[in-house]
Amino acid sequence: MVFEAFEVVTVPFNNDGWGPPDASDNSSTSVAAANLLPNVPLGSFSRAEKLGRVADWTRALSNPSARPPTGSKSDTSSIFDFSAFAVDEGFGLANSSGNADEDAAFRLVDGKPPPRPRFGPKWRFNNFHNRNQLPQRRDEEVEAKKREAEKDRARRDRLYNNNRNNLHHQRREAAAFKSSVDIQPEWNMLEQIPFSSFSKLSFTVQEPEDLLLCGGLESYDRSYDRITPKAERRLERFKNRSFKVTTSDDDVIRRLAKEDKATVFATDAILAALMCAPRSVYSWDLVIQRVGNKLFFDKRDGSPLDLLSVHETSQEPLPEGKDDINSAHSLGLEAAFINQNFAQQVLVKNGKREAFDEPIPNVNEGEENASVAYRYRRWKLDDSMYLVARCELQSTVDLNNQKSFLTLNALNEFDPKYSGVDWRQKLEIQRGAVLANELKNNGNKLAKWTAQALLANADMMKIGFVSRVHPRDHFNHVILSVLGYKPKDFAGQINLNTLNMWGIVKSIVDLCMKLSEGKYVLVKDPSKPQVRIYEVPADAFENDYVEEPLPEDEQVQPPEESSTEAETNGAAEDKKPEGQA
Repeated sequence: MVFEAFEVVTVPFNNDGWGPPDASDNSSTSVAAANLLPNVPLGSFSRAEKLGRVADWTRALSNPSARPPTGSKSDTSSIFDFSAFAVDEGFGLANSSGNADEDAAFRLVDGKPPPRPRFGPKWRFNNFHNRNQLPQRRDEEVEAKKREAEKDRARRDRLYNNNRNNLHHQRREAAAFKSSVDIQPEWNMLEQIPFSSFSKLSFTVQEPEDLLLCGGLESYDRSYDRITPKAERRLERFKNRSFKVTTSDDDVIRRLAKEDKATVFATDAILAALMCAPRSVYSWDLVIQRVGNKLFFDKRDGSPLDLLSVHETSQEPLPEGKDDINSAHSLGLEAAFINQNFAQQVLVKNGKREAFDEPIPNVNEGEENASVAYRYRRWKLDDSMYLVARCELQSTVDLNNQKSFLTLNALNEFDPKYSGVDWRQKLEIQRGAVLANELKNNGNKLAKWTAQALLANADMMKIGFVSRVHPRDHFNHVILSVLGYKPKDFAGQINLNTLNMWGIVKSIVDLCMKLSEGKYVLVKDPSKPQVRIYEVPADAFENDYVEEPLPEDEQVQPPEESSTEAETNGAAEDKKPEGQA
């Protein structure tokens, strides 16, 4: 093998400094020029000058989109990039654009902190302004919000349906879901009608005919419209005023039946119970008597219809003990007492009374007639069937030089922690909120009052707000406010459909007219939204003990005496019940 001799080039020695010797040295310049490598850019430099980036390890990773095509002169994938430099005199590298451009283009190695993870706990807020760069994440948030909205809507629908179907909490079962009458084994159940079948019923009746107007009415005292919680009035007691009796005991109805004025007879309270049956929660019952071709709708002695339900449609539970002043039974007695006395207190105390055709029927000796008028009206149900109902009015007032009839009723507050709204704080500034809360808790009662006002053709219905002096004192009450509503307008606000109300009555009447002569009882099921019709013996309910809405002794007893003792004492003194058949 032949090896070529390695020839060592001559390196000139510069005695004055670094680099090749000066050009003035002619002897060494030619030797130095001969030893220079071809195509190597040279330039003069000093130690203070900045060098350009010789090796850039981040350019291809930080901005790959700016990378030129492979093989081009400006390909940055090469570690050494001398394309931007030109040959200059002397030994070194110089930027072709000059030192000024070199200073402007110079930068240190990237020292920025590493980027935070996109989906960290703070990413949502730190990158709120840059959501357009993350469309996938934005879609996920929108879908999550939609799912939450659907869950809320489903929960509201479930609560609404539970309230409509009376599927209340089990904790209310013992107090509310108790039958109003004991179903005897020998009773024969004939029909079972669910409330769902009532929702689509509709019947149009013609304008009724007024047959008779009995009793007398006192004028309404308009000063009660100015009562406020800060200017409240004490509720008075009226002991010896007579009140209404049931259908078959009414002498006028008996007379109209003998005169064959109609086929079906009832009172406004009984018709209102039928019309508003789908809104009821508590159990109630009606006695139906078929005599010849006549049909009488009665209430038995001691029926729940004698009382006023309180907190019936609320989801909050009431105490289950009957002796508790806030139980459903005790509140019903208290509400009946308040309603009767309120209707007599808000009248002008001048002794003047407008008398009508006849006095009130069935008034006992020694009793003062209450300010009440019975308007006997007749509706045509079909070509051969008429319905006569006794409708009640409580007062009269002059409006625009015209006499207007009023119905008077009172809502009662027993304890703000049950109702959820303190009337003394809200009645002046948020009357609408108070009324809306009462519609939620006492929707059936308000609907029945409205139906009775429509049946009686009242021009105005006055609703009083009566509260206890103290939540634990159920004998002393104060009137906080009185509001007036037009029955038709109020019916529209509470979604009370007149056509549907009469459709329910017509369907029940048609069903009962198909029955044979005898006695029947219609019972609202205690735990299901339905009513049942039973055939009962002719002597049923004849010997039942009668409990008056509020015994007289209970009205005057001291607060420490329990309501149960008062009811017992009152029942012992007054053996004869009101409205006994």
